[in-house]
Amino acid sequence: MSADCIFCKIVQGDIPSKKIYEDDDVIAFHDIHPITKVHFLLVPKLHVESLASCGSQHQALLGKMLLLAPELAKQQGLSGFRTMINTGREGGQEVFHMHVHVFGGGSTLPKT
Repeated sequence: MSADCIFCKIVQGDIPSKKIYEDDDVIAFHDIHPITKVHFLLVPKLHVESLASCGSQHQALLGKMLLLAPELAKQQGLSGFRTMINTGREGGQEVFHMHVHVFGGGSTLPKT
């Protein structure tokens, strides 16, 4: 845990969130600034700064998160969705705690 990390504070329960899933390794909650009808984040409870900071020891955690994405997307009413991992400041990362965005539900998906 990092004392100044907003996602660590959410994991610890110090900051409220609209949680949709939680287990021993991962928490998922709605994004506070959604870009589509459904937009949630999958966040590991372990503080890892970014995808670039991950190593082979994180393989199971990363796999778990990616396998949770379609399950939670379906529970949120999505038949199709997009995942996104911003990595580093130049990659658009704003919170430096690795996380996966899952979003969909409308014609407002950003084009890539």
